[in-house]
Amino acid sequence: MDVLDAAKVLKELGHPTRLALFRILVKGGYAGVAVGQLQEQLQIPASTLSHHISALMSAGVISQRREGRVLYCVPDYALLQGLVHFLQDQCCTG
Repeated sequence: MDVLDAAKVLKELGHPTRLALFRILVKGGYAGVAVGQLQEQLQIPASTLSHHISALMSAGVISQRREGRVLYCVPDYALLQGLVHFLQDQCCTG
């Protein structure tokens, strides 16, 4: 991960609603969390949720998959691990 990618991910996760959304998704695991469940847990309008999901998707933080009529959001654990490694390598050494 380079500094520009890391900055984009951190920027998108820097918003309180997006960070709350991401926390729910990480806890939801590899199976993901249905968009309806996200809306229920966050108690925000569908259009607002869609905006935040789009922002996280544009940064590569999450992806979506459809199963029938249900849309699931899934965190990119590899990207998250890459961000942690980037921060450790760039910020916490010599």
